[in-house]
Amino acid sequence: MIDTVMELPMEAHLLVIDDGSPDGTADLVREQQQRFPARLFLLERSGKLGLGTAYIAGFRWGLEREYLYFFEMDCDFSHPPLALLQLHHACAEEGADVAIGSRYVPGGKLANWPWDRVLLSKGASVYVRLLTRMPVKDPTAGFVCYRREVLTRIDLAKIRFIGYAFQIEMKFAAYQLGFQLKEVPITFSDRIEGASKMSKGIVKEAIWGVLQMRWRSFFHSYAS
Repeated sequence: MIDTVMELPMEAHLLVIDDGSPDGTADLVREQQQRFPARLFLLERSGKLGLGTAYIAGFRWGLEREYLYFFEMDCDFSHPPLALLQLHHACAEEGADVAIGSRYVPGGKLANWPWDRVLLSKGASVYVRLLTRMPVKDPTAGFVCYRREVLTRIDLAKIRFIGYAFQIEMKFAAYQLGFQLKEVPITFSDRIEGASKMSKGIVKEAIWGVLQMRWRSFFHSYAS
């Protein structure tokens, strides 16, 4: 993934956040930093602190360094790296504040997914749209580009989810603050590398958490 991103025709910098992975992720990144000393960075944290807190740590890291566009993506090649160019174009040239790599808009699709995962994913998307009224067909998507202004306006301390529902809450916060969300069609393939971290706790957070999130939105703003 490091090689693929670094070879894209854009000046991308890559931050890897490692929560004490036992598979040697940090060591591998340190080796690769010798090849890309000014473009590849590593943030190490102790223990498994959750997906959401990792992304927020990455956002804060980038905000301290004046980046204009912030991308999040999985490192197992389920998100096509070439689509980073499309997400950037949507924000830089087409007026989007948040560009979402979407499976469920025309041109987007799933590849090599088992039927139960397809059912769970599509069901979650419908559930979120019904509750939030957010005009996003793939609200659980984790392949996203944010303009800097979005992350400075959202009070990241108010983001409560730490599992996969984090993706929903970030989009909802941006939508509630009036930012323009645009979906970019991608082909989402079943992972090439790695293993899923989905659990019953994550599913429970998404089901009950989204309901709580919607209720809180009537009384509180995500604005910083």
